[in-house]
Amino acid sequence: MSRKNVWETYGDVQLEELERLNGQYRDFLDNGKTERECIDTIVNTIEAQGYQELETFLKNGRKPVAGDKIYSVCMNKSIAMFQMGEKPLTEGMNILGAHIDSPRLDVKQNPLYEEGGFAYLDTHYYGGVKKYQWVAIPLSLHGVVVKKDGTTVELHIGDNEEDPVFFVSDLLIHLAGEQLEKKASKVIEGEALDLIVGNKPIRIGEEKEAPAQDQGTDKKDTGSQDSAGKAKEAVKAGILDILKANYDIEEEDFLSAELEIVPAGKAREAGFDRSMILAYGQDDRVCAFTSMQAMLDVQDTEKTVCCLLVDKEEIGSVGATGMNSYFFENAVAELLELAGESGHLGLRRCLANSCMLSSDVSAGFDPSYASCFEKKNAAFLGNGMVFNKFTGSRGKSGSNDANAEYMAYLRRILEEADVRFQTAELGKVDVGGGGTIAYILARYGMNVIDSGVAVLNMHAPWEAVNKADVYETYRGYKAFVKGAGL
Repeated sequence: MSRKNVWETYGDVQLEELERLNGQYRDFLDNGKTERECIDTIVNTIEAQGYQELETFLKNGRKPVAGDKIYSVCMNKSIAMFQMGEKPLTEGMNILGAHIDSPRLDVKQNPLYEEGGFAYLDTHYYGGVKKYQWVAIPLSLHGVVVKKDGTTVELHIGDNEEDPVFFVSDLLIHLAGEQLEKKASKVIEGEALDLIVGNKPIRIGEEKEAPAQDQGTDKKDTGSQDSAGKAKEAVKAGILDILKANYDIEEEDFLSAELEIVPAGKAREAGFDRSMILAYGQDDRVCAFTSMQAMLDVQDTEKTVCCLLVDKEEIGSVGATGMNSYFFENAVAELLELAGESGHLGLRRCLANSCMLSSDVSAGFDPSYASCFEKKNAAFLGNGMVFNKFTGSRGKSGSNDANAEYMAYLRRILEEADVRFQTAELGKVDVGGGGTIAYILARYGMNVIDSGVAVLNMHAPWEAVNKADVYETYRGYKAFVKGAGL
């Protein structure tokens, strides 16, 4: 079976709609480089479209009716959106589920130190990364610092043109003979991925007398001086002064901070023909955006529709904000209670009768690495929305493996909506593989399949997608949430 490049099928009206959607998508990427930033962006967007917090309904004891738009946020990192349908919740929902976390570097809890005249932030990497890709590129710092009194300080440094940027150093080619003999996994060690944040020592004022002798070498003793009137760890001391003056942050405040290091710079159109988007975090914010937008653009559905955007997928969907938590299940239980369909059995019926698209990216076929793909079952950029019936790795380890009946149903509703799609697997069987949150939702007995957008450079600091695939995926999600279900 061959699939036609979808660019060849568009008229002027669709091309205009495609460009408008992708412009909104680039803005979404620029405004949401972390989970918290994504949630802030999403909440601002959906509230403007009439969504109200679940807590408001609970306080008022208000029964949701068809057309009501409700959302619930978990710890500012995950969100469940519901648009109530005409049918009872126990008949199931049509669910779009994606994740909003992406591979990155995280700042450790005791991070700031000085070595060799440089100030560093100590880091560890999050999710599956090729460590060598994160050196010698401009990086930005995003996140929150929560002080003991509960005050939250937000940091967004490195993405505006007037901002400074940061970087991780690499060894110059002239001295890299030994380094280049190492395996790619060892060329850059994890503990070497420390962020350079300064190189200028602070000077103690002349009115302050230098101590008669050295008082020790404790790294935290930023106020001590040497005989030249220069502060010990003077570069670190300068950074602390800047943090205090600009953000009212003390060194101890790093203990209660969540700071993420991500590539600096905006999402950009790629190629002479501007057919692609190059940006950080498209795995899986491309599916998060298209899922949210499909929800916003569909009205008056038979079944309740849901958009579920979660954290921690890149590290196994763990924690309070990951898909393995009870956040989603609890939100659905609260809705059932308000709707008069409460009880353990009602919850089980609702989830078992639901249908879901686990919206995540797929590996796009890369001619430069063709040996890693089985071409007949690979996703091609520009060929439309991707479905992965089989996920997992090698012998389907960690697979959801959607059933044939569900695949047939999806084929029908997508073809009726004239949505272009393709089927794929994540590379050759023996080479590797991967999966999404589908297997977790499948535990409820609902129909679930992996679907989304083909990506080049997946998990790299800069990932690439095709605009046409973004557009077709959005159209496919719209067709799905409008469908009546199996």
